Amino acid sequence: MLSELDKFLPLIAVSVDAFIGDPRSQYHPVVLIGKLIASLEKGLRRPQHSTFTQKLAGAVLVASVLAIVYGITWLIMKVLQEWHPVAALAGGALLLSFVISPRSLAEAGQEIYGYLATGDLAQARFKVGWIVGRDTDKLDEAEITRATVETVAENIVDGIVSPLFYAAIGGVPLAFLYRAVNTLDSMVGYKNEKYRNFGMVAARTDDVFNYLPARLTGIFIIIAAWLLRFDAWGAAKTIWRDAAKHPSPNSGIAEAGAAGALGIRLGGLNYYSGIPSFRPYMGEAKNSLAPYHIRQTIRLMYLVTFLTVLFFLVFIW
Repeated sequence: MLSELDKFLPLIAVSVDAFIGDPRSQYHPVVLIGKLIASLEKGLRRPQHSTFTQKLAGAVLVASVLAIVYGITWLIMKVLQEWHPVAALAGGALLLSFVISPRSLAEAGQEIYGYLATGDLAQARFKVGWIVGRDTDKLDEAEITRATVETVAENIVDGIVSPLFYAAIGGVPLAFLYRAVNTLDSMVGYKNEKYRNFGMVAARTDDVFNYLPARLTGIFIIIAAWLLRFDAWGAAKTIWRDAAKHPSPNSGIAEAGAAGALGIRLGGLNYYSGIPSFRPYMGEAKNSLAPYHIRQTIRLMYLVTFLTVLFFLVFIW
């Protein structure tokens, strides 16, 4: 049960992120969660074991990481609450700001936009390679734009709505548990030979945790598109028609919504370590992909962040 002060956590955390941003440090909580996952993976993953044993080991990894992360965060918040309610509010807001990323997403997108605007494709390719997994060394302006828009849109769920959703219903510990789920998926939840069995539980857990927040995100994107005078009907239509084409049951909602709102087409041919992979198209190419679509996606992302905070303030009151 959230206290009266805890109800303001999402608002304060977003404000902290807006003014301070996400510090780059080896002691950042998400970095520490990643190190914990990597350490436990070394002791649990055995490629020579049977399919069932690998899946069981992956389940043990997920359960262990979630228990440790939730337990430590709960203990920290308990200590802060016993010290003083204001300390719990300030400390909780700071911790929550570490697991949301609107400013980081905006800065990454804006930096790439800046290089495209000045015609520096080499640097734009290099920077977009920091935020996507595909090969970027041969991308043209339109493909760099697509990669950036897709990443910013997809991360509206993972980096904003989902952590705020879980903070609203279970406080900082549950938000950190969600971030651990998401980090597990990003590290071991792949369908390749290495992780297909071991990472299955991590991938499925991430799908479950993002299911409701992703659908809330779709609603918020439609509303934000209407408020920004983008194509709100196009966003709704594209979500309904194209979201399910995405390999993820959740990421496609945000990407399809952004594509429909901006009148662009996302998806297409990507290369991963030289291997081609076709992603089904989402949206209609009413407008040719151009750098300004990155800025429009950032505006959409920020307004969805505001709507999310507003919704949860009303919901938890």
